[in-house]
Amino acid sequence: MFYATWCGHCVAFSPTWKSLARDIKEWKPAVDLAAIDCADESNRKVCTNFGITGYPTLKFFPAFSSNESMGQQFSGSSRDVRGLRHYIIDKLEKQHEAWPPACPPLETASEAEIDNFFQTNNVKHLVLVFERKNSYVGREVTLDLLQYENIAVRRVLDTETSLVSRFGVTDFPSCYLYYSSRYICRMKVLSEARTFYSYALQRLPGVVRTGKHQTAITDPINNSTEEWRPFNKTSVYMSDLESALHYSLRVELSGHITISGDDLTALKKYIHVLAKYFPGRPSVKSALKIVDNWLQLQNGTEIRYSSLRDVLDNAVQTSDAVLPDGVQWVGCQGSQAQYRRYPCAVWKLFHVLTVQAKEIGSTDPQEVLQAMRGYVSSFFGCRPCAEHFESMALESMDHVTSLSAAVLWLWSRHNRVNNRLAGELSEDPDFPKIQWPSPELCPSCHGVKRTGEHHWNQEQVLTFLRNYFSSDHILMDYLQDETQALIHQRNRLAAARMENEAGRGMERRAREVLDNHPAEEPQEEEQEEEEEEEEEPALEEQAGEPYPAGLEGMGVAGADTTDNQAPWEKPQRPQSQHKPRIVGLKLRERQEDIVDLDSFVSQHYKAKALQAAAMSGVVRRRSLQKKEDAEDLQFEGGWRVKRDLGRQEGNLWIEEYPRPQNKRWMSLLSVGFSKLDVSLCVLLYLLSIMCLLAMYLYFKLRIKLRRAKLSLA
Repeated sequence: MFYATWCGHCVAFSPTWKSLARDIKEWKPAVDLAAIDCADESNRKVCTNFGITGYPTLKFFPAFSSNESMGQQFSGSSRDVRGLRHYIIDKLEKQHEAWPPACPPLETASEAEIDNFFQTNNVKHLVLVFERKNSYVGREVTLDLLQYENIAVRRVLDTETSLVSRFGVTDFPSCYLYYSSRYICRMKVLSEARTFYSYALQRLPGVVRTGKHQTAITDPINNSTEEWRPFNKTSVYMSDLESALHYSLRVELSGHITISGDDLTALKKYIHVLAKYFPGRPSVKSALKIVDNWLQLQNGTEIRYSSLRDVLDNAVQTSDAVLPDGVQWVGCQGSQAQYRRYPCAVWKLFHVLTVQAKEIGSTDPQEVLQAMRGYVSSFFGCRPCAEHFESMALESMDHVTSLSAAVLWLWSRHNRVNNRLAGELSEDPDFPKIQWPSPELCPSCHGVKRTGEHHWNQEQVLTFLRNYFSSDHILMDYLQDETQALIHQRNRLAAARMENEAGRGMERRAREVLDNHPAEEPQEEEQEEEEEEEEEPALEEQAGEPYPAGLEGMGVAGADTTDNQAPWEKPQRPQSQHKPRIVGLKLRERQEDIVDLDSFVSQHYKAKALQAAAMSGVVRRRSLQKKEDAEDLQFEGGWRVKRDLGRQEGNLWIEEYPRPQNKRWMSLLSVGFSKLDVSLCVLLYLLSIMCLLAMYLYFKLRIKLRRAKLSLA
């Protein structure tokens, strides 16, 4: 078809052309339909070469047409789907060149051909359509079965009297199945029409679409990860609906770290519709309502998915509300893991919601449809599927003005999607895409016009949908027990909390260690070592033994200690994560061996003096410890050793020593000062107080004397 987007007649004809494309979809590869927009500048040359001067223009190109062919322009008067379909068949039969291999034989069959058919053809079913000369049913059914194996269709006219009398044919048209054993039987259908013949024949045993091989459903190879669950094909299972909820809320949404803008609006509408219309178990409905209430309170422009997930999973803590974790497909099982499942379940979920809105009596006919549209557009993982759904919504969703129309709109669009996906790689060979409901499932939904065309009885379809997706008819088989789901949820949350608390505890302890023993740079440690050596002496470590980390510079070279000393008599240092000082020291350049006698003598007597002072400090501390068990240490580092270290140092075990609480304030004030400095500060503080008191008394006395003089005057 050649058309122009600005052409009103083209716009009016577009639905007919699209309907024809869906109607003869199974005729590929014998027949293909195409459309070219001549209003597009890039197509202008093509339209000119084919001599297009008006729109819309229909042209037929037979098989083996040359590149220079201008095609055969449509000259018929009927431009409806039926007329166009018959026009195409007429053109196929008038093929003058060699018969195209992709096209099945459309000529009538003779008795001799039928008798010898199985000798030259390897098929399981031979279908004979008996009809009159002006009927197109046999040829249409032949093309409808073009993409299927193990079946062949032949047209037999009523003028073939020998076959008619041999098989006892009395009705035209009628369909018969003929087998190699010369057994023949009439196929029973709801109505003697093309649609019912094609539907029934495509479902005969052993008939499969080309490239797809059907396997027995009970074969364990079909699904190696899950056990097959027998189910009723005429019912909806709550397990599929809850699995769809879990997958949409915990899997599809999890790909969005943050949700904002139109996506957040779509999510709020979707959750609100679920909370309002989902006919689930009380615990699931409560969980959805909790999430809905939380979302409605979010006034910001953005939320994090992790926050939403916490609300969904932690709903069980506030009430008996839980959405079971995991999926368990029943009615949406596929013969293999890649078939059906979530797409099947989400369609059923949407149908249930539209029917529930109809039963409850929603005030907005498009409430459910718009919520579905927003969810699919923003979150559905199959992006081509989302684009197709959006195109259907743009096409006619705004025309929905009643709740019944909403139910039928979704049903008709679902059938359109089934038609588009039929024969695709995603189609399950054991569950082929059909126009639903089938004649077996709802005979009254199907009808035939006087012209022999199939039509849907929409009133009966609506009645069927309201009954099929009613909450009263949803089966509860294979569901996880609510109590078990609640227990599982609580246990999982408790384990998660314990893990989080353990992680926070480790972080807290790590911070405490860093606060108590801050890391120091090597240069700063060397400076502190020199300052501490000048301010206060201490004992030297045993010869050749490195200092414990954190107390560098507190020993004096040349001082000896005996191995028999008690651990509390030895100067200790607080435990630190630093390595011994020798690691942080820089190697000094080797100096020339020249001895300065004056310097040597000076350093020798200085070391002796420091050693004597250190020994006197040890004796003083020993005596103070005998007098008072909880005596504070001379400097803060010594207290840290006795408080923190509870490990073995060398061959001795150092026990923890509690810090005296009554002198804690003194140790804090005296950090970095000697006791003489602190005493002077206290003395100056007391003198200041006495001076201030004296001044206060002086001025008070002067004021009294002044008042006395004024009173006498």
